[in-house]
Amino acid sequence: MSWENNVRRVVPYTPGEQPKVSDIIKLNTNENPYPPAPGVQKILDDFDIARMRLYPDPNAEILVNALAETYHVKPNQIFVGVGSDDVISMAFLTFFNSEKKILFPDVTYSFYDVWADVYQIPYQTVPLTEDFRINPDDYKIPNGGIIFPNPNAPTGVLESLDLIEEILQANPDSVVMIDEAYIDFGGESCLPLLEKYENLLVIQTFSKSRSMAGMRIGFAIGSEKLIKCMNDVKFSINSYTMNHITLLCGAETLKDEAYFKSSTGKIIETREQAKKKLSELGFVFPDSKSNFIFASHPDYDAGAIFNKLKERKIFVRYWNKPRINQYLRITVGTPEEMQKLFSALEEILAEGQ
Repeated sequence: MSWENNVRRVVPYTPGEQPKVSDIIKLNTNENPYPPAPGVQKILDDFDIARMRLYPDPNAEILVNALAETYHVKPNQIFVGVGSDDVISMAFLTFFNSEKKILFPDVTYSFYDVWADVYQIPYQTVPLTEDFRINPDDYKIPNGGIIFPNPNAPTGVLESLDLIEEILQANPDSVVMIDEAYIDFGGESCLPLLEKYENLLVIQTFSKSRSMAGMRIGFAIGSEKLIKCMNDVKFSINSYTMNHITLLCGAETLKDEAYFKSSTGKIIETREQAKKKLSELGFVFPDSKSNFIFASHPDYDAGAIFNKLKERKIFVRYWNKPRINQYLRITVGTPEEMQKLFSALEEILAEGQ
C-alpha cells in the first residue's frame, strides 16, 4: 500500500495575492492603510533581544489582561491566538464534534469550509438572500454548530443584534460563533449578548482595525466554560503560540484608544466617499459596514475590470465563483489611493464603451 493512500487531502484556502513588485496600489486583502499605534514602534525599539532565548508566557497574560480591561470582561473569558484564523481553527476543533452538520452562509469567508474539511466536520452552506442577507429561519434546524462573519465577508453586510439573538435563542444546544473581524468599521458588536448566552463565542482580530495584520493577533471572548475548553485543546497541541514581541505590541496598542478611533474613523469616512464615487460610475453594491466595498457593474464584466486594474498595478479581489463572479471586493485605502483607483476605473469603463 502506498503511503499516499493515507494522506488527508483538502482543497486549501487561497489567500489574497501578495504582489512582489513595487509601486502598486494594494486594495485586495483588507489591510489597514495606516500604521499601528505609535507605542508599538517604541516597544520594537526597546525590546531586549536576549529575551528571545526564553519561551514566551504560555498564558499570554499581558495581552489577555489588556484585552479584558479594554472589553470589560474577565481574563478567563478570553482566548488569544495567532490571528483570528488560528482562533477560529481552534474553535472548530474544540466545539464542532457532533455528527450533525455545522451551518454557515454560502457566500462567506472561504476558510470555513477548508477547516471543516481538514477536521472532517460535516457542514451545510446556507444560501444568503438575493440581497446577501441572512434569514434567521434558515438556522432553526438541527445542527452541530453555527458560524458567520458580521459584517459578512466578502459582502460587507451587517446584521442586527436582534437577528443574532434570534439565532442564539433557537440554538441553545449549539455553539454559535460570530466572526467580528470587521466590526470596528461601523458595526455594533454582539459582545453584550455574552451576558445572556453561554454558547456564544465572539471572535475579533488586530489585523484590520488595529493595523497589525503582519503580527498575527486574534482573540475570542466567551463564557468562562467555553474559553476553558478552548485552552484545554490549545495546551494539548502547542502551549507557546504567541511570541514575546507580539504579546507586548498587542497589549500596547490597546492603550491608545484615541489613535484607534482616529484610524478607523478615517477609513469609515473614506469608505462613505468611495460609495458615492462608485455609484456615480455606475457600480452597485450592498451597504458596507466594513473596510471594503463589494461592488458590481451591470454593464461590465468584473473579471475584465479586475485584470485591467491589475495591468495598472492596482490590486483588488475577485472570485470566479457562483453568485459572486460579477463582484469585486475593494479594500478602502487612503484617499489618495482611492482617487487613483477611481481614475483607473473611469479609463477602463470608457474603454469598454
